[in-house]
Amino acid sequence: MTIDSYQAEDTFQFGFTLGAKAKKGEVYCLSGDLGVGKTVFTQGFAKGLGIDEAVSSPTFTIIQQYEGNGLPFYHFDVYRIADVEEMEEIGYEDYFYGDGVCLIEWAELIEDILPKSRTTVTIKKDLSKGFDYREIIVG
Repeated sequence: MTIDSYQAEDTFQFGFTLGAKAKKGEVYCLSGDLGVGKTVFTQGFAKGLGIDEAVSSPTFTIIQQYEGNGLPFYHFDVYRIADVEEMEEIGYEDYFYGDGVCLIEWAELIEDILPKSRTTVTIKKDLSKGFDYREIIVG
């Protein structure tokens, strides 16, 4: 599935739609270059889960945990992970295979440990369609 986003609000709204449908045990892998809107997407996703608090990228903490409508939300940013051992130190399996929903930014960096059952969301710019345009690919 491919979604055209012409402004940040479109990206937020699509994140919201996916978050509202998310279920226990699901893992979402979010990829895209710096500045494409991964955080905006994640904020919409969290809002769709019923999370009202501010959501930001946990770049230096690796993971942030939020409580939605009875469903924990585990937001990972693995951009600064040097190797998979760092993920083992934080007990990633408890999150990936737990009772909540995981969203992992820069997931391609930890490909070896990702669950086989996952949803991949890739956000790309296409400046030929405008500065704010984003193509969101879900697979």
